[in-house]
Amino acid sequence: MEPSESPLHAPEINRPEFEKGGLTWLNTDKPFSLSDLRGKLVILDFWTFCCINCIHILPTLQKIEAAFGHEVMVIGVHSPKFSAEKDIEKVKQAIARYDIRHPVIHDPKHILWGHYNVHAWPTMVFIDPLGYIAYVNTGEPEPLHLLNTVRDALDTYDEKAVLRPSPFSWTKPEVKPSTLRFPGKIKKMPGQIKQWMVADSGHHQIVLFDDNANEIERYGAGRAGCDDGDKTHATFNSPQGLIANNDSIYVADTGNHAIRRIDRHTGDVTTLSGTGMRGMMLINKFEKAFGRALASPWDLEIKNNILFFSNAGTHQIGAIDLVEGVVRVVAGSGIEGIRDGEPLVADMAQPSGLVLNSDMSKLFFTDSETSAIRFIDMHEIKIRSIIGKGLFEFGHANGQIQDASMQHPLGICLLDDDRILVADSYNDALRLIDMNDRSVSDVDNHEWNCTDDVCLPFNEPAGIWADGENRLLVADTNNHRIVEIRRDLKTSRKWA
Repeated sequence: MEPSESPLHAPEINRPEFEKGGLTWLNTDKPFSLSDLRGKLVILDFWTFCCINCIHILPTLQKIEAAFGHEVMVIGVHSPKFSAEKDIEKVKQAIARYDIRHPVIHDPKHILWGHYNVHAWPTMVFIDPLGYIAYVNTGEPEPLHLLNTVRDALDTYDEKAVLRPSPFSWTKPEVKPSTLRFPGKIKKMPGQIKQWMVADSGHHQIVLFDDNANEIERYGAGRAGCDDGDKTHATFNSPQGLIANNDSIYVADTGNHAIRRIDRHTGDVTTLSGTGMRGMMLINKFEKAFGRALASPWDLEIKNNILFFSNAGTHQIGAIDLVEGVVRVVAGSGIEGIRDGEPLVADMAQPSGLVLNSDMSKLFFTDSETSAIRFIDMHEIKIRSIIGKGLFEFGHANGQIQDASMQHPLGICLLDDDRILVADSYNDALRLIDMNDRSVSDVDNHEWNCTDDVCLPFNEPAGIWADGENRLLVADTNNHRIVEIRRDLKTSRKWA
């Protein structure tokens, strides 16, 4: 990435400016032009908040900003894939959820995407201190390589005396206190006493509630980290999913790329698999689980001593044998897409929610990037899709299954073996799939009456669980709450 006295390409490509209509600057009190940034290495991070590989890059960008904040300016260019991602309020929520500390340009019409000739998420465009494009990286880079690339480039620019260091002042927005912050999955605890566990992602904790939404316990110190230990000192990082048996709560510790165990008797937290760093594809042989890096595990399900997990970052589903302490791939070629058939050669796209049917013969999952609902048939050893056709095919259509569509669903549970409930996240909706008549509908068409003082529509619900036929508990993620729906009474209310 050496500065050049002449453009690497045509001048209109190599000196692309930001002053264009249709762009909104976020996370900064003023917009910037390239001329404002002369003397700095500028990294344009083209991302969209559905993209797991884009999310993986953010911690490394934070390290770059912390180490080289005077010499480097990171600017996110939010280039939506899904229609919901064009909503600027949802972009603001994503900035808060992922603790992004640099300016973000919201580009819903893909103006800069086209101007910089970008074709995939994520893409990083490096602009040298003279204002020319020096380097383009498509795809998720290896973190250490990215850090070294930036360090080497700055050394070169410093030798050429073209750097003009200056600080970027950023003030972290004040966060209003709340019981929950960006909750992920909610699931029922096993046992005679009815209790509920919630992945409180924004607080980096797991919360246990009784059936009246009284808080029983919190696990985790409340800050991002990857420390084992007792329940008040152990740390998690943006946990999204969980499941429990009589002895343990298992946690999909997404930001740590790890699976953790909470001892239900002592509250102690240990790591089953993961290192705190993003791992590579799961392989078709048994590996020791402890110390095996995973990639954004998003949800969990358990069958006897086998713990299934959705490894969203590699588009796979894996399993840990809790007795033998080994991990292996269950399904997913590692190629992002949608292709049914034999599990190990089937394609997936960010599997995010898991649930087993009553006899544990089918593992249903949400495949968020293809807006799909799919399942693994354990008897036939096949993956089959119920809804979903492609990476760029999505919508909000009800009717017969073959005509229905969803938009980036994240949560899933079963009313019974023939009826599937889905948290259709980017449609801000709850959906019901009836396999008997092969139909899809919105749950009760939103005809329930809200009994809250302040009634809010759903905002990216990520978790759902059914307590019998008529009661649903929904993790309403961007509204930082759990909502209780009574289908028999046609009412809804904030539960926690």
